[in-house]
Amino acid sequence: MVTSSAPGKVYLFGEHAVVYGEPAVPCAIERRARVTATEREDGLRVHADDLKLDGFTVEYDGDGDTRPDVEAERPLVEAAMGYVNEAVSQVREATGTPEAGFEIQIESDIPLGAGLGSSAAVVVAAIDAATRELGVELTPREIADRAYRVESAVQDGQASRADTFCSAVGGAVRVEGDDCRTLDGIGNLPFVIGFDGGAGDTGALVAGVRRLREEHDFAADTVRAIGDVVREGENVLGTDDYESLGELMNFNHGLLSALGVSSRSLDTMVWAARDAGAVGAKLTGAGGGGCIVALDEGDDALTALKYTPGCEDAFRAELDTEGVRRE
Repeated sequence: MVTSSAPGKVYLFGEHAVVYGEPAVPCAIERRARVTATEREDGLRVHADDLKLDGFTVEYDGDGDTRPDVEAERPLVEAAMGYVNEAVSQVREATGTPEAGFEIQIESDIPLGAGLGSSAAVVVAAIDAATRELGVELTPREIADRAYRVESAVQDGQASRADTFCSAVGGAVRVEGDDCRTLDGIGNLPFVIGFDGGAGDTGALVAGVRRLREEHDFAADTVRAIGDVVREGENVLGTDDYESLGELMNFNHGLLSALGVSSRSLDTMVWAARDAGAVGAKLTGAGGGGCIVALDEGDDALTALKYTPGCEDAFRAELDTEGVRRE
């Protein structure tokens, strides 16, 4: 039996545009998914707890026929099962054991489908735990690469390397196509997270942006403009110029809204944080519901979010400089 954990993430800039080769800067946060893998004779049995903040339990045999009976949004549960199944396929390939069976236990502090990288964290931790259980130790970059293959398979080839690389190596990272690297000297960032209790359909949201980009030149220009925001933001990162960083986050949110991936609840939380003094606030992740991230060194934005209608939870999230690890 081996337990591994991996962090979730927020995007400072770049979500959606990163799918089209533009740069993005995600940052790992100190909320983790923990996966325990135990070898069994054959098959796959999965227990998953707390994939939403209010929690639910999933138990199924990974034979392709059994489906969990839970009170949760079916697309989210189906996607979660797909990520685990594909992760186990990568483990079998990496270890040369095509018939290996596993008992998988998942516990997570990261709400499912909310833009904080829950799927990437689960996949990264699962690959690390299960390969170690079979006596094989992969490097974080090897895990990141296999985790990307998992997300790409589940998301019909529309994934980027950003979430999985960030979760595997930790800290702040820059991803542009296949070029993935860590950003040094960033220091801690005063992240405040607001969560509306919902989740976006990542596949549908990514497909919607793709359709807009193919049909309208101005949508393609908007995607490129997000890349420009990221490149400008790189010049500010590592300094104490939070005002400029926040202004660029605000620009990024506006561009994402123009692409149709924000929502009323996300916009409400963004403006509540800004009105309370946050220097910047934006949605994080695919959008459609879920989380926003704000920059605020004080407590005003956090307090405001806690009293904002439609905000189910608000909390601080420190930058996590450590990626996947064995517990």
